[in-house]
Amino acid sequence: MKQFNKLSAIAFLSLIVLMSFNIPARKIKVYLVGDSTMSIKQVSKYPETGWGMPFANFFDESITVDNRAQNGRSTKSFMAEGRWKSVTDSLKAGDYVFIQFGHNDEVKTKKTYTTEEEFKNNLAKYVSESLKAGAFPVLITPVARRNFDTEGKVLPTHQVYSEIVRTLSREMKVPLIDLDKESMALLQKMGVENSKLLFNKLEPGQNPNYPAGVDDNTHFNEYGARRMAELVLLELRKMNLELANRIVKH
Repeated sequence: MKQFNKLSAIAFLSLIVLMSFNIPARKIKVYLVGDSTMSIKQVSKYPETGWGMPFANFFDESITVDNRAQNGRSTKSFMAEGRWKSVTDSLKAGDYVFIQFGHNDEVKTKKTYTTEEEFKNNLAKYVSESLKAGAFPVLITPVARRNFDTEGKVLPTHQVYSEIVRTLSREMKVPLIDLDKESMALLQKMGVENSKLLFNKLEPGQNPNYPAGVDDNTHFNEYGARRMAELVLLELRKMNLELANRIVKH
């Protein structure tokens, strides 16, 4: 019996020692693929800020956010420039790919314009090639522009292309973050005047990067980018993805 108790004590102490060592969390890389509302900005464009910039700071050290989003890109031009191939060449099993396009796809006067069919097919390619690499694609509807009617009701600006993203998410059974819907709700809650605080709006002479001032209802300032990033993080928590467990408190 004494021998048994001695062995039990040794086993218990061994367990305590093992528990004292923190097993490091699996390293995960998160690729952000999209347009200017998500991208990293040059210093010459500050205070304009893509929501992907603060987003990268909300995770613990096990997460690396690789923001590949670029100003002015659509699903078509991002691929045509080889930017998507550079992502797929780097993808590893277990990585995440956040895909947010639409702003430049839907404008018919832009060279980056894609038809509705092309937009859906391009997104499907992003998703299928991510899955082929063993990565986890997450589709994101284009974040809302600030647009109110005369009665103070926020108006949709991405209705058709956002719905394509939602449809594809259902068809391909991949996670969706409906940032268009959630950001519209935030704009409505803040109202016509207070919502201006989210966007890159400056008076003439206020900032040397914009000597003539700027009145932008599409691109965010630092505060607006953070609020949009927080919407994305909240949706991540709701979906209970592994990534959500790596979010740190701020």
